[in-house]
Amino acid sequence: MSATGGTPSTAEVPVSRTKDEVIKEAKRIEEDALYSSKGHFVAAQVWSNFHLWVGVPTALFAGIAAVSAFSQFDNRGIAAGVISMAVGGLAALSTFINPNERASTHLSAGNEYDALMNKVRIFWTIDCWLGESEDVLTAKLKDLSNQKDRLNKSCPQIPKWAYRAAKRGILAGEAVHSVDKEE
Repeated sequence: MSATGGTPSTAEVPVSRTKDEVIKEAKRIEEDALYSSKGHFVAAQVWSNFHLWVGVPTALFAGIAAVSAFSQFDNRGIAAGVISMAVGGLAALSTFINPNERASTHLSAGNEYDALMNKVRIFWTIDCWLGESEDVLTAKLKDLSNQKDRLNKSCPQIPKWAYRAAKRGILAGEAVHSVDKEE
């Protein structure tokens, strides 16, 4: 019973050691999913920008080279050759690195980790307090852990620079919801 005589609040419900450990592990999975999702989102943004950084100059140089190639002046012919080589190099780089595919893959992975993070947060903040048995809670936790393992196996590795940038953002409070901030 609460101090007001009504039903017990979540803070007043006695927690068994097993439930406490289930909640701790769920929070670990949530934290891992947070860092993974944010890392993938950072990587997706960088690869998306890289596509523009390489694609825009490639298109501009290709246009300049085409115009210069039709010029009758020798100096412009040399410039056209140099620019054409730059276009070829940038186009080859863009094809080899395939920044669009990398951005899409990381964005998809970020969204999958974000979805897992949401499921885990709902699990430990709500589901664990609905009176289900420890066996049921443990089975649900194992399912969430298996989902995380599958994502870890199927998603691309987060580049170290993306992980560091994501961590800086998380530590700066970018992942905190307004409702969770202390007043």
